[in-house]
Amino acid sequence: MTRRLAPTGLLLLGAIYCLFPVSWVLVAATKSPAELFTTSTLMPGTGLLSNIEELFAYRDGVFWLWLANTLLYAGGGALLSTAVSAVSGFALAKYRFPGRNAIFNLLIGGILVPAVVLAIPQYLLFSQIGMADTYWAVLLPQILHPYSIYLARIYATAAIPDSLLEAGRLDGAGEWRLMTRVAIPLMVPGMVTIFLFQFVAIWNNFLLPFIMLGDDGKFPLTVGLYTMLAAGANQPTLYNLILTGALLSIIPLIALFLTMQRYWRTDLSSGAVK
Repeated sequence: MTRRLAPTGLLLLGAIYCLFPVSWVLVAATKSPAELFTTSTLMPGTGLLSNIEELFAYRDGVFWLWLANTLLYAGGGALLSTAVSAVSGFALAKYRFPGRNAIFNLLIGGILVPAVVLAIPQYLLFSQIGMADTYWAVLLPQILHPYSIYLARIYATAAIPDSLLEAGRLDGAGEWRLMTRVAIPLMVPGMVTIFLFQFVAIWNNFLLPFIMLGDDGKFPLTVGLYTMLAAGANQPTLYNLILTGALLSIIPLIALFLTMQRYWRTDLSSGAVK
């Protein structure tokens, strides 16, 4: 009996560990400036609506601009990365060409390199070509993601039977048609996973836009809220707005997972039935 309860207990402890910061932000965002530092940590306050109104009015609604920028970076970057990863993974999985193994080994090596190591070199490169402090400086580095290509390659190997491709070639289908009509439908669950991973990673990314951007009109939420936090040392009332902004920034991620989880399939060949 103890052995059966132990895994459940560990999962509960893990859930509490992960959800406690979220619950704290949820409670703290409801407090007014006076309540934030005087009431108990997990006691709800009465200032949520006023905090939201003040946040939306802060600097003529710059929060909405930061939110739109974040949606552009995360949505556009995740879509482009998913497309590049799916095509690259399919090619590495199903085609034989010179240097294929070397390319795949380089991808494995790229997975081991932390993104923080590449941030400064990327900034120097974009500065040389005059693209620093532009939207492209944040979007382009996110498109080629080694782990996403690796995941797409592994998924394509398992999900797309070679016999299905050979049957399509015998029927006269070209390689482009095979990829768009056969491979991509079979890879949809893997592509959704890649999209979600990339969307969340770009949404939460701080270092790259912080280094690349100087104009706060191009800031994503992470960098925008950080600037508010830096200003909060002289304006303590901003702490409530920062907590409210952090809470609101979580909502799109939750909505994305709830709406896109239906695209996950347990059957690897579900796309072939369509």
